[in-house]
Amino acid sequence: IKKAVDAGITVVNIDNQLDPEVLKSKGISVPFVGPDNRKGAKLVGEYLARDLSPGDEVAIIEGVPTTTNAQQRTAGFKDAMDAAGLKIVSTQSGNWEIDEGRKVASAMLSEYPDLKALLAGNDNMALGAVSAVRAAGKAGKVSVVGYDNIEAIKPMLQDGRVLATADQAADRKSVV
Repeated sequence: IKKAVDAGITVVNIDNQLDPEVLKSKGISVPFVGPDNRKGAKLVGEYLARDLSPGDEVAIIEGVPTTTNAQQRTAGFKDAMDAAGLKIVSTQSGNWEIDEGRKVASAMLSEYPDLKALLAGNDNMALGAVSAVRAAGKAGKVSVVGYDNIEAIKPMLQDGRVLATADQAADRKSVV
């Protein structure tokens, strides 16, 4: 990026924000256009919390923990859960993948039998969580939420297998 900027090429950072400290250390400025991931995840978490009671156990399946998007989405979920008095019993990475999300969700459901909800940092991991919930015989007993509103999640929103997701357009700086 520094070589491009130094060569006079306009660089715009879209969706997953570059580390501001790294940019500063290189002496460059790159404009960012993207959603407020923390706010989007908080909105999804608040929607979920309406169906739960203080003290209920929930778990977070986060993306790659070193990425800004994952960190912000996890923080937003935590903000909403803390405000609602819900107990986050586990936060583990599903690496943005369906199969990893399923494995992590399955382990969480086994370890925490009273779990009421799984909050997934993206819809791929939510798809995996839905599969794990069904396999554990907990369909209708454990809510699943995601983030991104991908096409594959839409039928699950309609039939209730997924309670909510965030619909964002990273290139338009919006969260709905």
